[in-house]
Amino acid sequence: MHEKHPTISRPDIGHFNRNEFAFLGAPCGLIQTLQQNLIASLGSQLRIGIVDADHGDGEDHSAQAKPDRVYTDKITSHRLDFHGDWSVHQYRMWFNDQDVVLVNGNHFQSARQIVIIDSRKRESLERKLDRLTDVCLFLLGDGQEDIWPFLREHIPHADQIPVLRLSDTHSVAEWLGSHIQKPPLKGLVLAGGKSTRMGRDKGELNFYGKPQREYMADLLEPHCREVFLSVRSGQQVPSSHQLIEDSFIGLGPFGALLSAFRNDPDAAWLVVACDLPLLNADTLRQLINGRNPSKVATSFRSPVNGFPEPLVAIWEPKAYLHALAFMAQGYSCPRKVLINTDICLLEAADASALTNVNTPEDLAALQGKDGK
Repeated sequence: MHEKHPTISRPDIGHFNRNEFAFLGAPCGLIQTLQQNLIASLGSQLRIGIVDADHGDGEDHSAQAKPDRVYTDKITSHRLDFHGDWSVHQYRMWFNDQDVVLVNGNHFQSARQIVIIDSRKRESLERKLDRLTDVCLFLLGDGQEDIWPFLREHIPHADQIPVLRLSDTHSVAEWLGSHIQKPPLKGLVLAGGKSTRMGRDKGELNFYGKPQREYMADLLEPHCREVFLSVRSGQQVPSSHQLIEDSFIGLGPFGALLSAFRNDPDAAWLVVACDLPLLNADTLRQLINGRNPSKVATSFRSPVNGFPEPLVAIWEPKAYLHALAFMAQGYSCPRKVLINTDICLLEAADASALTNVNTPEDLAALQGKDGK
């Protein structure tokens, strides 16, 4: 069957973010107060975005000349004003780095909803039943003891949805924090390089009784949902592990990372080069235990140059958009992405575990020979 456009994996994302919740059923002021209370409770743990509407001052400013877009550095924060409507694709780009987005459901739709039972907005809520597509929590406002019958009629599984008091901010925050989905971790061993400097395939080097690429994949397996070998397009690699062929051709490790995200844009990818013979389970555990999903990536500081090490790192799903943006600007260096984005940078307890073996001289030094 002919397809005009190739099918690629799409991330499981809503209107704004992978984790988004719209509050409906209460006046805007109450929703805004709840949003601020949740930020106060969870802001130190999560990056929280807000989607709301500003009713303005009621004056008509249409006659004023306006630039298309204005950026303002407000010293402690930054502001961007623009003209025209944004599509869902633009919203997703701007909220890409947030862990969760709290939406004022009186003005915007969201993939998941939290319904507030407030008598002041009962009639308004009845008119918005079409927005209740995935209700996951009810909040009882002052004087309310149960959800309304029309909600039970509209939501077949209403009795299975948890109910909390709106005034119990601690419980609401606890519920919200427990429903932020942490991306699953998948492993990627970079085995598609041409090994030009080494003069032979580095993935075939044998330090532990098996090809180094297989050893690295086995090292990742206890920590990852799935482990893949990254290979060049058309590269023949006998392996018991799954392969991901480069679909971003000629970009080296950068292309391998993008190809992994193309395979699964909802996974966090634990990426390791195959030429790290001293990488050990303790160092991997340190990386995984130090992982911060709120960041773009978690990486070790290189003992050689002090920069982030991109090839022993966990790249979160939000890194995909950053990497594509860097490529669009003419960059194909994964380290440059890490240097210029918000990452978690760790100091390796065993710096020698990050030692690369790229040349025959490196190999000889590792094996205790003089290389001649």
